[in-house]
Amino acid sequence: MRIGELSRRTGVSARSLRYYEQQGLIHAGRGANGYREYDEAVAVRAANIRDLLDAGLTVEDIRDALDKGCLERPLGTLPRCEGALRTATDRLAVLDGRIATLLEVRERLAKQVLRTRAALGQTVGS
Repeated sequence: MRIGELSRRTGVSARSLRYYEQQGLIHAGRGANGYREYDEAVAVRAANIRDLLDAGLTVEDIRDALDKGCLERPLGTLPRCEGALRTATDRLAVLDGRIATLLEVRERLAKQVLRTRAALGQTVGS
């Protein structure tokens, strides 16, 4: 199937499919006309990649799952790939750390805004 059909079937934009290919996550053959041609297995893999990226995993996280052969079946199919829970848990911990840092920065900035308003004689709602 060509890229447009793959995009329609998976809900992944053609631009994203080309990115996945550039990152080595999917592969396409070339037809005699030079167009990309994908087999059926790529449709499952592309949908899985989109879902994993949407969930917050990185291309490197996904590459690890790909290397283990874990993206060839729909993600809802059990059993999951070995290490999938660890990868997601690790990514969640990284995000929690970033959120905590951002909350600290936000609190410092909010205090600075209050101090600046007080110095200028403004009320909080101004």
